[in-house]
Amino acid sequence: MSFHNNEPHAGDLAGRLNWLRAGVLGANDGIVSVAAIVVGVAGATSSVAPLITAGVAGLVGGAISMALGEYVSVSSQSDSQRALIEKERRELAEMPDEELAELAAIYESKGISAATARQVAEELTRHDALSAHLEAELGITERDVVSPWQAAGASALAFTIGGVLPLAAILLVPEPIRVLATFIAVLSALVVTGALSARVGGNSWV
Repeated sequence: MSFHNNEPHAGDLAGRLNWLRAGVLGANDGIVSVAAIVVGVAGATSSVAPLITAGVAGLVGGAISMALGEYVSVSSQSDSQRALIEKERRELAEMPDEELAELAAIYESKGISAATARQVAEELTRHDALSAHLEAELGITERDVVSPWQAAGASALAFTIGGVLPLAAILLVPEPIRVLATFIAVLSALVVTGALSARVGGNSWV
């Protein structure tokens, strides 16, 4: 049996979308928030030291904030998923016949004949009962449970990368055009982030 290589499947798609969400949110927040900080400071003083101090403080504080927020969000999601998985595992151990009938009924409701639905349910149960029920009943797999630590790290890294761009722009150009250069860098970075996220999601960059 062959598959289309360019078509995402459940496990890969779920993982890709989770990383895409964390990365895009982190990068965009870093780009915009650090740019707002350094442009505000640049409007008050032309000294480089306050720009560096404010920019680095914004980078560190923002990265920590993004990491904590992502950790809490994904941790809640993964805890709920694990609870559902354990509930399904317990039901399979305590009432296998009822679970088999439930699985067959799910496939029958999709238009499969009762006999075929029962056969499919039995074969899937023999192969991997837990995975079969998770996918049919809940639309998840054990691989879909995302690590909150990985999500937090990805979000903090993306924020830092995004935030470095406006900070570098305002520090590396002459004072008279600092603000203008920062605005151009921010707009360019947002366009690049949007294009990359579209490509990762399988859409046109436009």
